[in-house]
Amino acid sequence: MADGTFVNDAALVAAKDLRLELRSRVAVSQVVPFAVLLLVIFGFALDGDQTTLQRLTSGLYWVAVLFAAVLIVQRAFAVESDDGVRDALRLAGMRPASVFVGKAGAIFVQLIVLEVLLGVGVAVFFGTTLTGWGLLIASAVVAAAGISAAGTLYGVLTAGLRVKESLLPMLLLPVLAPVLIGATRAMGAALGDVAVDGWSWFNFLAIFALIYVALGLFAFGPLLEES
Repeated sequence: MADGTFVNDAALVAAKDLRLELRSRVAVSQVVPFAVLLLVIFGFALDGDQTTLQRLTSGLYWVAVLFAAVLIVQRAFAVESDDGVRDALRLAGMRPASVFVGKAGAIFVQLIVLEVLLGVGVAVFFGTTLTGWGLLIASAVVAAAGISAAGTLYGVLTAGLRVKESLLPMLLLPVLAPVLIGATRAMGAALGDVAVDGWSWFNFLAIFALIYVALGLFAFGPLLEES
């Protein structure tokens, strides 16, 4: 294992996490229904005001994504805590940076699936017509990358703590506020709801993602040892 390449190690970690998720089906049975339920609650809260719903679609969509993302990150590290997998990762000789990339990659895949399903949800529940596909897809991908990188970093930071279930949302959600703002503005521009340069917000999201990927590559190892 120690002789494996960086990419192979990352792929092994990602495949392990995705296999665990496919077998447990927690995302399918809990996370996705939770996120969809949020959209339904938003619809009821606004009393079916179609004009208001369409104007607020971008913000409501990304709020649902962020709350669901916290559950995905918690799940990714809770499984390792329960089964002692994290200790095995320390002893396997894998590069910490490759473990970070693998775990972030598995979270990224789950987030992309979630984003697609919620996109269908806003089209169905809010009657939103999805347009500006290039900007919409690009911003969704880089936002998912930023959420995954930050989530993995803060996930391992809180993994060894007894209060991790309550501490992770308190730490992670404020950090993801720039993603909420940037992704909401980019999506709003793609849908034609706001008169802003959506690609400038895409660049903002990309910078956020790059910063947290870089932080994760260097800081994940020490945090993993301490967790």
